[in-house]
Amino acid sequence: MTGIFDKFKKSKKQENQSGSEPSFSIQPHPATTNNPADLQGGGGGLQSARDPAFALHNSTPGPVIPENLKDQPIASEDELKARAAELNKQD
Repeated sequence: MTGIFDKFKKSKKQENQSGSEPSFSIQPHPATTNNPADLQGGGGGLQSARDPAFALHNSTPGPVIPENLKDQPIASEDELKARAAELNKQD
């Protein structure tokens, strides 16, 4: 078992000696101001919603109310409780 650890230690020493250590740097941000509108350049995300191909998805007409809903009588509280008891009844 110690042979595995020794091989690992040797390989790490060789990596450090060969100078192949990774280097990292900070990349500059493209913004020059704090205004988000300055960065809009036709990117993805919600910007794609302006594409005409997606226009049908953005034109929501609102909730759909069936026509026959207006013709149904409004039940009283007692009728609703009786209907709930009927539906919840165990056979």
